[in-house]
Amino acid sequence: MNKQEINNQRIILILTVILICGGLLYALRSVLLPFVVGIAVAYFLDPAVNRLENSLKFSRSLATTTILGMFLLILLPITAVLGSMAFSQISDFLSNLPQYVDASVKKLKVLLEQVKEYIPTLETDNLNNLWRGHQGESIKPVVNIIKKIAENGFALVNVLSLLLISPVVAFYMLRDWHNFTGKIFALVPKKHKKTVTDGVNAVNRIISGYLRGQLMVCVALGSFYSLGLWLVGLKLGLLVGFLAGIISFIPYVGSISGFLMAIVLVVSQYGTLPKILAVVAVFGVGQFLEGNFLTPKLVGENIGLHPVWVMFALLAGGVLLGLLGMIIAVPVAACIGVLLRFTINQYKKSAIYLEK
Repeated sequence: MNKQEINNQRIILILTVILICGGLLYALRSVLLPFVVGIAVAYFLDPAVNRLENSLKFSRSLATTTILGMFLLILLPITAVLGSMAFSQISDFLSNLPQYVDASVKKLKVLLEQVKEYIPTLETDNLNNLWRGHQGESIKPVVNIIKKIAENGFALVNVLSLLLISPVVAFYMLRDWHNFTGKIFALVPKKHKKTVTDGVNAVNRIISGYLRGQLMVCVALGSFYSLGLWLVGLKLGLLVGFLAGIISFIPYVGSISGFLMAIVLVVSQYGTLPKILAVVAVFGVGQFLEGNFLTPKLVGENIGLHPVWVMFALLAGGVLLGLLGMIIAVPVAACIGVLLRFTINQYKKSAIYLEK
């Protein structure tokens, strides 16, 4: 068997493995979330466990139990507090949804009347009649969407399985992390071990730099937006600010979505220019801080993932696999980026590229 045939078989094997893994991932997407979350937690906590194991000479099991226990003791109370606040604000939003819609329409009517003074030919009666005829129907789609999110959200996230399964998965992955990765590396042909090791280290550097930094950016932005909208006096401001910060891991989507939600709320609740300008100022300052301080300092600009590529990966993962897809989107994007750079480097060394 010549070298070309070996290379062809290698390519076919790699493509087959990718297709099988992708097919299994898609087929089992509804049950994989607790396991992926557990693995992600183990990935985040592994450096701390290593440090405790090496510096204090703890056994791996004891170090894992200590770090994971501290993590859960910190996370669970925060989750309970934020969950109760979010539930309260969402309930308030749902109960006041018709009033928000009516208030927004009344403000819109006033605005149209003011515009009509400058454009006499503008017909507002037809818009009023259209609103009266479809007032009930206009709210129903929004309510149905919210209900659908609420119904499918628990099926998608499966809170019970996250609480019960993810910590167990995280414990075993943390305890056996090096054994697990060692067995995988043992399957790599000796000829390619250095190449694979360099690639894995590059992916790990990108993922850790992006995820840990982006987590701090999201928390900082969520805190800033929530505090700013609360000081403005906006009802549901804490919820909108928190959501805007969390969604900020998708470049521009979080800030734009939060800004639009805040503008709709401030118009329906107040409708005054100073309040609207205050909301604009909150998001303007937030974007300035994110672009000039938070992202460059906490995430860095040399992680090898372009914002457009990250945005595409997150949205594509969300469409294909929902929340699970958004969780694994950045690691997959990092792997693809490393593979593409390796392929390009190999191509530049090949006879096809060097041929004169």
